[in-house]
Amino acid sequence: MLLRHQLNVLRRSVPSKPKLAPTDRLFFVWLYHLFPSALNAVAIVQPETIVRWHRAGFRLYWRWKSRSRGGRPRIPLEARRLIREMSLANRLWGAPRIHGELLKLGIEIAQSTVAKYMAKSGRGRSQTWRTFLRNHAAGIGAVDFLIVPTVGFKLLFALVVLSHQRRRLISLSVTPHPTAEWITHQITDAFPWDEAPTHMIRDRDASYGHAVTRRLAAMGIRDHPTAPQPPWQNGHAERLIGSIRRECIDHVIVFGEAHLRFILAAYARLLQRTANAFVPGQGLAEPSAGPAPRPDCRAADSRWTAPSILPDLVSGSHKGYNGRRGLEKACMVHPSVRRSADVPRSDAEEPSQCP
Repeated sequence: MLLRHQLNVLRRSVPSKPKLAPTDRLFFVWLYHLFPSALNAVAIVQPETIVRWHRAGFRLYWRWKSRSRGGRPRIPLEARRLIREMSLANRLWGAPRIHGELLKLGIEIAQSTVAKYMAKSGRGRSQTWRTFLRNHAAGIGAVDFLIVPTVGFKLLFALVVLSHQRRRLISLSVTPHPTAEWITHQITDAFPWDEAPTHMIRDRDASYGHAVTRRLAAMGIRDHPTAPQPPWQNGHAERLIGSIRRECIDHVIVFGEAHLRFILAAYARLLQRTANAFVPGQGLAEPSAGPAPRPDCRAADSRWTAPSILPDLVSGSHKGYNGRRGLEKACMVHPSVRRSADVPRSDAEEPSQCP
């Protein structure tokens, strides 16, 4: 009792937390190891502190006992990063596939090692809607109407049939009175039985009647009408119609059905020529030595000159190639509306070779 009172007096004269040297800690741990009941007699530290020191010493001891003394060689950091990147970039690849690819690269490691350093399995990032639609573009078609006013203020309707794969134009048909039966015949002519798409996108025009839906179902095509008045849901067809307007229709006055059919046929030929052009790096056929010779449409009519608003539309010099902007004079003046009295022609004159 006297000894405990003296210790209490001494504790009041020293700081609240005495500083212990490593040897002091080892002594307390050794004493606790020999006599666990000695915790009841400790006064300058808490019993939990001595237990914590003992457990920390136990971990350090076995860490020292288990230190590496050779054994299997460590995998290089570059190989571990490569395994992780391959597993993240190819979620469907397992350890055997990645192990085989590494062997092709000359990296010889075990398949179990590959499985050890692969990224943790998970669903990964989902594909975007753009990628989803691009994967299904080969089986999607679209139809829409291009409305063109004539010189007599009448309306002509051009049915545009488009394939989403490479946005390929399938058909351009003209009629003054679109009916469901007429649309049915145009779709049947545009898609043979072995080339019909799986899905067809169209708007909710009243011209698409039950005859069109029955024909699509008979051809194995799923009908997908868009919501009321949303042009963006049929964006590929709307973009093609906008290109036809900006590059051709907005620069001419249509005289009739035959004139419009002639203009759209010329535009479709030039569009097909542009689609078949060589694109570097895409595996297509090599381009020829030079562009195909183009007939000089201006020589067929000496009175005709290119309009000042868009001369490149006729000359074909836009961007240095014979593309969509290179529309011929055929898109400007139709032979059927040319007045022979204004342009004298001899019997021996060669006919024009304009498309």
